[in-house]
Amino acid sequence: MPFEEFIAGWISGAVGLVFGHPLDTVKVRLQTQSVYSGILDCVVKTYTHEGFHGFFKGMAFPVLTIALSNSVAFGSYSNALNYLTQSHRSNSDQTNRSPLPAVFMAGCFSGLSQVFVTAPIDLVKVRLQSQTRGRSGGNKYRGPRHCVAVILREDGVKGLFRGMWALALRDVPCYGLYFLPYELICRMLTETGKQTGPFAVLMAGGVAGVVTWACATPMDVIKARLQMSGAGGRLYNGVLHCITVSVREEGMRVFFKGLLLNSVRAFPVNAVTFLCFEMIMRAMTDYSQD
Repeated sequence: MPFEEFIAGWISGAVGLVFGHPLDTVKVRLQTQSVYSGILDCVVKTYTHEGFHGFFKGMAFPVLTIALSNSVAFGSYSNALNYLTQSHRSNSDQTNRSPLPAVFMAGCFSGLSQVFVTAPIDLVKVRLQSQTRGRSGGNKYRGPRHCVAVILREDGVKGLFRGMWALALRDVPCYGLYFLPYELICRMLTETGKQTGPFAVLMAGGVAGVVTWACATPMDVIKARLQMSGAGGRLYNGVLHCITVSVREEGMRVFFKGLLLNSVRAFPVNAVTFLCFEMIMRAMTDYSQD
């Protein structure tokens, strides 16, 4: 049910976000700033200047709003898959029997659906993460609400959707790749007719996360740079201009900034996210049947 998916999506998304946010902060800074020589240098400088708190900048806003984006993502995926397969089976049967092309297309639809919700949330997160000054002050944004207020004052409502097209180019195909390996590996590790076990969910979720971020990282770099455009970062006219300038100045390697961090972060974060989601959904289903 949508209400159950909303609860499961919020909890699983929040757990995964908290678990992976420190590495995500390092990734964003490597992608948007050129003052770091590598991952270790970024970690050391962040801790030296901002303390442990620096790794969790920008986390409060997405945690509080992850319910909406996760419920849209999982809900639209489930409904699209049901429509494409013309099936009214239970979730457990559906994931075992749905054709893989339908799984991919439903995932792509899921990615498109949640872009409009995720774009403002991700924009605020990236801008807060990119602030490198400590608690003593000097940052442009004092927090999520102040960040939103400043963006609205400077750029209007459209400013909240800066980088949305790059986000869509990242998420539409990559959400298809997100659900596809998850479904495939769950099937491989589950005996026919049996419920998928925790180990299979963890492995499938982890691999799905790594595959997705390996493909998403190039556009993730462009998205982050567009989101910082006009907020301390270089000004870009759009996706194509950002790609052209970035390649001209830094070469093709620019598209792989943060790839190692994304991959390292993706396995445990997505393994935990999927396991939490499956456990919560099953618990609520069992409760409703009692």
